[in-house]
Amino acid sequence: MLKEFKSFIMTGNVIEFAVAVIMAGAVGAVVNGFVADIAMPIVGMLTGGMDFASLKYVLSPEVKDAAGAVVTPENAVRYGAWINTIVSLIVVGFVMFLIIKAYGKMKKPAPAAAPAGPTQEELLTQIRDLLKK
Repeated sequence: MLKEFKSFIMTGNVIEFAVAVIMAGAVGAVVNGFVADIAMPIVGMLTGGMDFASLKYVLSPEVKDAAGAVVTPENAVRYGAWINTIVSLIVVGFVMFLIIKAYGKMKKPAPAAAPAGPTQEELLTQIRDLLKK
């Protein structure tokens, strides 16, 4: 069983998949950092400094006892967090589009196909015509 596991792990597909997962995590961290640290502050500035995450519709406020401890937590629809998620999705999609587009430009174009020479039948036809003369 150990030998089978070793041969399974050492196949190229598993190794390539592991590298892809690790790279996806790293790229995800870079993209999420870009969104959180660069894009969202710009979006906040364009919206007048509004932090979408704090937007909510309170269905029932929290209830505290005399000591100040929360007896019943607040029940609210946090639509601002949802707006943040949507904006993040759009920015992440755009950044991934730019990365893929740049990757596509870096790839070497496929070499042009060599011109096809005459087929064997065309060569035989030419030889026949030359022999007739």
